[in-house]
Amino acid sequence: MEITALEPRRHRLVQLFLDGEPAVKLDEETAASLRPGQQLSDEELHELIARSDAVRAKEKALYLLEHRPHSKRELEDKLARTVGREAAGQAAGRMEELGLIDDADYARRLSEELARKGFAAPRIRQELLRRGIGRELAAQEAERAAAAPEDALHSLIERRFARQLGEEKGRRRAVAALQRMGYRWEEIRSALRAFGGEPED
Repeated sequence: MEITALEPRRHRLVQLFLDGEPAVKLDEETAASLRPGQQLSDEELHELIARSDAVRAKEKALYLLEHRPHSKRELEDKLARTVGREAAGQAAGRMEELGLIDDADYARRLSEELARKGFAAPRIRQELLRRGIGRELAAQEAERAAAAPEDALHSLIERRFARQLGEEKGRRRAVAALQRMGYRWEEIRSALRAFGGEPED
């Protein structure tokens, strides 16, 4: 296969044309060594793609981590949407080696943030699992962060739902919202009794 053209594209990419047809987009660094008229074998092309994927995965990982923390699996999944799964795994592993990813610290911070917002332990655990934290660590951090569910529930009802409890429709909305936040029916009923707004069974 002959390289017939190299055209710059957005996001620091270069479109590689082989035998007159658009073939693949490579990062600028990888494409810098290529010239029109150069011959490429299938093996060389695959090697170029793998090298470009590695560079793009690393750049994308740094970009994502600059905006917010991620778990290793969450980062790997996001990277795999752009580059191959292998390059995504290697980039996520490298970010972990550099200390830019720490699942335990991420789980602790996220569970504390969710607990501050009033979420119950089951909902916190579910969110940690969704973001790629392992089952054991997710359960441990969710229980630790939501250590006093009764206090959190009372505070949440007082802050967000106290005015709605006078009407049946408001009570139903409050119950539905609290259940979505991970509280069990028994906990909700007990807390609503304290506010004089016990819902109908």
